[in-house]
Amino acid sequence: MKKLLLPFTILLVLILGACNSETTDTKASETKDEPTTITYESETGPVEVPADPKRVVVLATYAGNVAALDVNLVGVDSWSKSNPGYDSYLADVEEVSEENLEKIIELDPDLIIGSSTTQNLDKIKEIAPTVTFTYGKVDYLTQHLEIGKLLNKEKEAQAWIDDFKERSAVAGKEIKAKIGEDATVSVIENFDKQLYVFGDNWGRGTEVIYQAMGLNMPEKVKEMALEAGYYALSLEVLPEYAGDYVIFSKVADQDNSFQETDVFKNIPAVQNGQLFEANAEEFYFNDPISLDYQLEFFKDSFLKQ
Repeated sequence: MKKLLLPFTILLVLILGACNSETTDTKASETKDEPTTITYESETGPVEVPADPKRVVVLATYAGNVAALDVNLVGVDSWSKSNPGYDSYLADVEEVSEENLEKIIELDPDLIIGSSTTQNLDKIKEIAPTVTFTYGKVDYLTQHLEIGKLLNKEKEAQAWIDDFKERSAVAGKEIKAKIGEDATVSVIENFDKQLYVFGDNWGRGTEVIYQAMGLNMPEKVKEMALEAGYYALSLEVLPEYAGDYVIFSKVADQDNSFQETDVFKNIPAVQNGQLFEANAEEFYFNDPISLDYQLEFFKDSFLKQ
């Protein structure tokens, strides 16, 4: 009986060995066939970039987009590094600048992302594949999708966009039901002793308020700030630009003494408790991390007042 079973045992071992060899060969072939680079169609032409970037340096306002797509960052600009909303994402990430090329080289990036106004681009492009974007050339959601394409994570970027649109639309309806369909909202900021009011595409939560939630912009703001993105104004005329509700993107270490003036205190939104102060450092950008935070801030501010 043992002699009879022996040939079958040997045959079974040979078959299993062949199957394992075929599986290993298939996996090796699949790994070999996976591209190590992709071609991204940038504003300035096609750029060959890593298909799976591991060490990304961002020299512009897109660090939050990269972090939200779970791609490893090794260097970011000072504005991003100082944003408390990014703390958990950038704890071990170095601060870099376009002037300090040696620091960028030390970080050994495999991809660099900058803006069209980034300095030393010719030299930076010699360090690693470099892609730049022009701020405002496309809307904020398309911008995130483009960064998703660049990082070979278009599906993930689109999934967040679809979810954000749904969540913000629901929030907009709830807020309008609470404050009224015709209520207006202004966004202001004080920087270097200069007051600004913002349109619908300059960060500070404006994309969420006006585009995503569909809240109303005062006519005066629409006239002066919508096209340019922002408008500098004096304290004396601020009441003309103040909506029924005012979002104050407050820079804590700036001179905010204008809040103690009668002009400011007599603004109806201030008198009615309809001014909401936000930390400017968490309101500068319009990436998924910032937008999610801003959306929750507005829901809490408008619905729980």
